[in-house]
Amino acid sequence: MMNNVRRRLGIKLFLSYLVVVFVGVIVLAIASQFTLPGAFDRHMQGLGGGMMGVGRGPGMMSGVFNDFRASFNETLLYAAAAALIVAVAVSIFFSRGVIAPLRAMTDASQRIAAGHYDERVQINGDDELAQLGMRFNQMAEKLEQVESMRRRLIGDVSHELRTPLTAIKGSMEGLMDGVLPATHETYQQIHTEADRLNRLVDDLQELSRVEAGSYHLDIKPIDISSLVQTVAKRLALQFESKRISLDLELAPDLPRVQADEDRAVQVLTNLVGNALQYTPENGKVSMSATRLNDEVQIAVHDTGIGIPPQHLTHIFDRFYRVDKSRSRRAGGGSGIGLTIARALVEAQGGRIWVESEGEGRGSIFAFTLKTVK
Repeated sequence: MMNNVRRRLGIKLFLSYLVVVFVGVIVLAIASQFTLPGAFDRHMQGLGGGMMGVGRGPGMMSGVFNDFRASFNETLLYAAAAALIVAVAVSIFFSRGVIAPLRAMTDASQRIAAGHYDERVQINGDDELAQLGMRFNQMAEKLEQVESMRRRLIGDVSHELRTPLTAIKGSMEGLMDGVLPATHETYQQIHTEADRLNRLVDDLQELSRVEAGSYHLDIKPIDISSLVQTVAKRLALQFESKRISLDLELAPDLPRVQADEDRAVQVLTNLVGNALQYTPENGKVSMSATRLNDEVQIAVHDTGIGIPPQHLTHIFDRFYRVDKSRSRRAGGGSGIGLTIARALVEAQGGRIWVESEGEGRGSIFAFTLKTVK
């Protein structure tokens, strides 16, 4: 019995209401018994002037008081019984009002645990229980989004792995059947696809570490001009081979920023590498750095293929490509470099975004880092 009471919130609420009523009745009864004689005497003294000539012996007064107390106690008993009945009804009503939404959330949580992430609870009112229900629905929505992202990630990874594996398998079968010649070009093609697999695995490991926050950031003051020039020197030969100009536009007297130098170089290299990848021959890419209040904005402008407006909000999603087929033909990366870049910038307290006026009109990838105070 006691274990059942401990486990049932409805019974606890019901009993708590009854205990409150019972204690109130007891206090009322005790207080009335102590105050009743004095109140009776004062009342009778007030009527003394109107009762002149009427016999008021001690025996008579005692009998009147006893009759009055008996009638008062009888009335108090009926009132207590009526209050108890009403209290039971009200307790049941309010207990159900509290228990019903909690039971609904319990049932919904069990269905969510079973994999039904579209479950939601109905919200009535704006009290604490309604706020709890709203938070529950927000949690369920987040879980549904996470599950959707997990499934999409598994599908994307499977698709990305299948492409080079299919190419490697096809080339090897061609070599075994004698359809493909055992030339340097054939082996180079197999090596290229194997290298794509290796880069994809490395990128997935990096993404896992970045999103889990299991990496160390060595935040310290760094010179942003030196950082931009370092990236420019690293990629200079690639720009020359593709006949694309790389310009630097650095504002004078740039303040130092608080950042991890290696990670900042990684982010900027990724953005400039994307600009190089999607800018046609004889195009132009420029890196700029300007101060904005307590931040320094680093931007990469290109005259490349551009990004249609409907793709701008998804450009930092995992494996997202504006044109997947063109990206693969062009030897594009894994499709998660921008996702990693966003996570690294935000981990250093900055912001990252993309702007484009449309397809064929170039793009601007920009991010900010906090200045040294």
